Amino acid sequence: MGEVDYARIFDVLPSPFMVVDKELRYIAANRAYLETTGRSFDEIAGQKVFELFPNPGESGDRLRASIDKVMATGQPDTLAYLAYPISRSSGGEVENRYWTAVHVPVLDADGSVKYVMQNTVDVTEFARIRAAATVPFTSLSAETRLIERTREVEAANADFRRLFQQAPAFFAILSGPTHVFTFASDSYLRLVGGRRLLGCSVGEAMPEVRDQGFIELLDRVFVEGYVHQAEGARLMLVRDEGKAPEETFLDFSYHPIRDPSGEITGVFVQGTDRTESVRAARRQRLLIDELNHRVNNTLATVQSIAAQTLRSTADTIKAREAFQARIQALSKAHSMLSDRSWHDTEIGRLVCQELSAYEGAQVRYAGPELVVNSKCTIALALLLHELATNAAKHGALSVPDGVVAVSWREDPEKNLVLEWSENGGPAVSAPSRRGFGSRLLDTVVTGELGGQLDVRYEPTGIFARLVIPPAAYIAQELALG
Repeated sequence: MGEVDYARIFDVLPSPFMVVDKELRYIAANRAYLETTGRSFDEIAGQKVFELFPNPGESGDRLRASIDKVMATGQPDTLAYLAYPISRSSGGEVENRYWTAVHVPVLDADGSVKYVMQNTVDVTEFARIRAAATVPFTSLSAETRLIERTREVEAANADFRRLFQQAPAFFAILSGPTHVFTFASDSYLRLVGGRRLLGCSVGEAMPEVRDQGFIELLDRVFVEGYVHQAEGARLMLVRDEGKAPEETFLDFSYHPIRDPSGEITGVFVQGTDRTESVRAARRQRLLIDELNHRVNNTLATVQSIAAQTLRSTADTIKAREAFQARIQALSKAHSMLSDRSWHDTEIGRLVCQELSAYEGAQVRYAGPELVVNSKCTIALALLLHELATNAAKHGALSVPDGVVAVSWREDPEKNLVLEWSENGGPAVSAPSRRGFGSRLLDTVVTGELGGQLDVRYEPTGIFARLVIPPAAYIAQELALG
């Protein structure tokens, strides 16, 4: 196929077109425009519009204001009805003519307005009105009423356009069987990341929706006159230019647009972006499910603590004190997680909290900033509480000179390694029977966390090393998409 001769197409367009520069000088005009104005292009080339066709009145002001607006904003502007007398030849008789004028910007390579193109249509119908009128005043009154009515319609159309343009819900008008955008509201443009839509079909402007069934729905609306409505419809949509499509949820409807004869000429699109509300509902459902799961786990933990505590001693007073202390440790861990929306905890803060009741000189801890998930937080809180309680009763924290050191790190395999060591306390030896603390250590570390536990009773005090695999402690983001 050969190159398209756009200059020839411009010249043979049946409707009058002309182009002016920023000084409002003619730089182009097609044959229809020259015939309408009774001029040759040599007569108007380089001439200023308002010098060739002067009009110091309101019509001239409106025409100049419309062109200036397009130059300043880069947005098209329409004068629905304009009274503008012209002479058909240089020095010829002036005729009262009436026009509809559409002004559109012609952009430079950098996107700035370089020229303004005008398309005019002669809408002079007053000859018919004059011919039908017998009294000049009546004719003038009819003309005046028609002008005022046309201006009212123009103003109303502008108000309605602004209403649709700036409405919080999104609107678009698609024309023809290929669904070409002829209007898109500001909210629609924001929805699609500010992409260029006008003059493009849906498939061209939004290629990511081609295989998602929406173009087929538009085809049905256009062919059958079918009205389609949907709530919370899911689609993958590019929301920011250059980025991948993201999950989006819309309430929307497609309505056929009909001409006066009833023929379908396009589709009217309206809707609301529901993405955030759908995500919020999902998040709420997920958090409720997570809360139910964690409440059940907490009740099971409390039940286990109660059973083990009561089984370990016949002294009900001591059993109650031990039970309350363990529940308090559990409560502290829950409060810490609550501050983090039940997601994760920094391990240094957890160690500091569980050992805060003891003298600062007797407690030392060190390790990198490391975040652990909620399950591991609860387990470590109970473990640290048991180790600290044992040290306060029988170990390093039971004497003024005793010292407890806690350290943590990640090993090369990303396992969490936590070490507890006591020095300066009474001599210790392995117990003759396993108490609650020992059983808890085994149950939590090897059972719940799938880790390894090494407890040694050294002459200087108890030493314990916990090794917890990555899957058991690394914090995971909640899937809230």
